[in-house]
Amino acid sequence: MRLDKLLVEMQIGSRSEVKKHIKNGLIAVDGNNKVKPEQQVDPQKQQITFRGKELHYQEFEYYMLYKPGDCVTARTDNFHKTVMDYITSQRKDLSPVGRLDLDTEGLLLITNDGKLSHNLLSPSKHVIKIYEANIEGIVTNEDVCAFETGLDIGDDTMTKPAKLEILEAGDISKIRVTITEGRYHQVKRMFQAVNKKVIFLKRIQMGTLCLDKNLQPGEYRSLTIEEISALKEGA
Repeated sequence: MRLDKLLVEMQIGSRSEVKKHIKNGLIAVDGNNKVKPEQQVDPQKQQITFRGKELHYQEFEYYMLYKPGDCVTARTDNFHKTVMDYITSQRKDLSPVGRLDLDTEGLLLITNDGKLSHNLLSPSKHVIKIYEANIEGIVTNEDVCAFETGLDIGDDTMTKPAKLEILEAGDISKIRVTITEGRYHQVKRMFQAVNKKVIFLKRIQMGTLCLDKNLQPGEYRSLTIEEISALKEGA
């Protein structure tokens, strides 16, 4: 990797700032500060220092974001704020894992680990996704059975069995649903199939990763080593 690119990813500064640091001899590779921005380095095998302090490169970054209900799950958008606008890391290769609708809030994983992203999203892996929702209309035990059996939501195939839990039944019912697919607007379409409407939707779990109850909408934190290991093992 180019030295200047590495330093930018490690948030030492912008590309122009990093070049100034290199020019001023503030960056050293294996003790040598006579280096160039385009120089190729291996952060796993070489010692890189800034102002005499050793830098430790992290190949992959993992963040748990509490996605608010007013931003799109995308890297860029011409009309709405995106989930990436909440992440302050200067890395340019971070991406959201999967999508949540504009008005859906809750757990969203942001990472540059492409292999993990693929495994979490692959239909063959059957990674669970758990949502809590408010539903317009009384959710019944018949609905629970219909979710368990599978529903016709207008695609070529029925949905896979899903677990529907009724937390509170009423004119506005509160439910929790567990699915193993990630079809477009899936939860909303499943309730449409039983003649009900989702009026609030929040994802609380993906695989082994649960939304941190201490996070508020728009806040995020790095995953712990234990959370990363569990995600990889589960996927």
